[in-house]
Amino acid sequence: MRVAQQAAGDGATLVGPRRTPRNMAGEVQGSIHEDATAKKLGFRGGTVAGSIHMDQFVPLLMDLYGESWFEGGNLSLLFKQPTVDGEAVIAQATPGVERARLEMYDEARAMICQGTAADHADAGSELSRRLLTRESASRSALRILGDLHVGDEAHDIALSVSPEALKRRLETITETLDCYQDERAVLPPSMVVHLAHGARSAVVASAGSAVGLFGALEIQFLQGPLRAGADYVGRTRIHALTESPRTENVWYDVLIADPRSGRDHARVTFCLRFMKDSSPLWTDAA
Repeated sequence: MRVAQQAAGDGATLVGPRRTPRNMAGEVQGSIHEDATAKKLGFRGGTVAGSIHMDQFVPLLMDLYGESWFEGGNLSLLFKQPTVDGEAVIAQATPGVERARLEMYDEARAMICQGTAADHADAGSELSRRLLTRESASRSALRILGDLHVGDEAHDIALSVSPEALKRRLETITETLDCYQDERAVLPPSMVVHLAHGARSAVVASAGSAVGLFGALEIQFLQGPLRAGADYVGRTRIHALTESPRTENVWYDVLIADPRSGRDHARVTFCLRFMKDSSPLWTDAA
């Protein structure tokens, strides 16, 4: 991949090529990725998962940090607005002393996401800073997530991604790297999120049929990379429960460990937003 550069204050902003990410979950009925469900909730159409957009930043991070980013690096994104299937977007990264600033725009220059990246464990990442300023929802404001509490944990969750699942992902990935395809294939960010998302039911099973979407995501490699075909074990912890006029939100970590050594290999932090208009707990009470 060729990365263009443009002047940007104290550093050169790396600008990736125009890409058109695909919505490969459009057939999942009742999800935010299905056109009918998404339009009913006020979106333009079925949305591309935010995790898909993470892959588009990786070549920029390789330019900044090299492949060692997969061993101990950080990628932290807050999603501002969703895209639909085949919508063109451009990713860019501006290097800094402690971390790079990341942004993605559509062709009208509307911001899709913003965030940070680093080659180390970053206590000042986009999500770390956001979590410090979140105002907790009152218990009475939570209906979809009313059974959850800050501090809730789950343990011993089996997690894995098969080589076949990675191969299917690579058929539509926006950025193909050699390390995703060898005999010890490294998982791209979207598949790291997919791996950690295997713990979702242990965290938010009580949300029922409410429609959720990613509000923010962070990957922190601790002793990476993560690989297809490997068995991992996860544990989770809820850090915050918040709400807005349209959503209830849960912020939680999934720590991904080697089941043999117990050593943590990565942490994925989620902000899941559940649409109030998708839940009878809100619509039946209106």
